[in-house]
Amino acid sequence: MANNLFSYFQYKLLKWFKPEIIGNPKRFSKNIGKKVGISNTTHISNYENNLEIGNNVFIGHFNYIDAYNERLVIEDNVQITNYTQILTHSTHNSIRFPNVKGMELKSKKILNNIACVKIGEGSYIGPHSVIMPGTVIGKKSIVSAYSYVKGNFPDYSVIRGIPGRVIGDTREIDKALLKEIKNLKNTSEDL
Repeated sequence: MANNLFSYFQYKLLKWFKPEIIGNPKRFSKNIGKKVGISNTTHISNYENNLEIGNNVFIGHFNYIDAYNERLVIEDNVQITNYTQILTHSTHNSIRFPNVKGMELKSKKILNNIACVKIGEGSYIGPHSVIMPGTVIGKKSIVSAYSYVKGNFPDYSVIRGIPGRVIGDTREIDKALLKEIKNLKNTSEDL
């Protein structure tokens, strides 16, 4: 009897917490554009409205979006898939130095690796990727699955690896798609 009761409540709980996309959730930030979908399983840490999300943005399931310490900008038409972490701080250095009390703000930011993150318009972030503090991803870029991305990346970058490196140009991918799919319209001024 007890096992059946537990199974019943477990089923109800899982049914209630199923992953789904919530349309335009203003509860995360007042700086959210139109046609934004964010999964109910994505956690967003947003302090003092550091998070800015453009229009037509999709953020999938089981992500961690950290806009707690610094500004995080996700521009228009960005897709962030699943199991991704986007961080504006990382305490991997400060954990070894417990004496940070009374330290000046600039030193704390360096020690705690606190920096802004920007993901450019029309970019795609693949599953299981980590975007580290201080990263700027240019417009219309692709971050491949399982990449560890830190630094500045130009527009149209195809970024892959640990650490993430530019391995290609999305304009080349787009040219091949336009050639292969005859009724595909070119909406880019960059090709």
